[in-house]
Amino acid sequence: MTLKARIQSDMKSAMKAGDKNRLKVVRMMMAAVKQIEIDERKELDDGAINTVLVKMVKQRRDSVKQFTDGGRQDLADIELAEIAVLEDYLPEPLTDAELDEIITAAISATGAEGMRDMGKVMAIVKTKAEGRADMGAVSGRVKSRLSA
Repeated sequence: MTLKARIQSDMKSAMKAGDKNRLKVVRMMMAAVKQIEIDERKELDDGAINTVLVKMVKQRRDSVKQFTDGGRQDLADIELAEIAVLEDYLPEPLTDAELDEIITAAISATGAEGMRDMGKVMAIVKTKAEGRADMGAVSGRVKSRLSA
């Protein structure tokens, strides 16, 4: 089952179950996917849908930080609940060992020797870790490995 079909199926299930919170988030996901499909005039595959979902999770994490800093824990809790639903559709996160293995393979594949090669390394790592790891944290790890 494709990711899009799974989201549509889960939308129907949430409607039947009366789960309004989950239904709201699933509808939001479908709306984001359909908007991009309309804008780009093409059907999105699972990889492109994952990218959309990763972006939605990132936006909500930023909102949680802002709401928490602003003393609005009630709004932060809503965003955290949305993140939990969104993460159900993302692939399993990479472990530290798996991430280190990907970074090591990318460094050896590019022959990277220093910080000037970080872009090449990140390009390879991004294709393998997108949606499965926080790319900001990955960037920090690559930077520390290349500067050592």
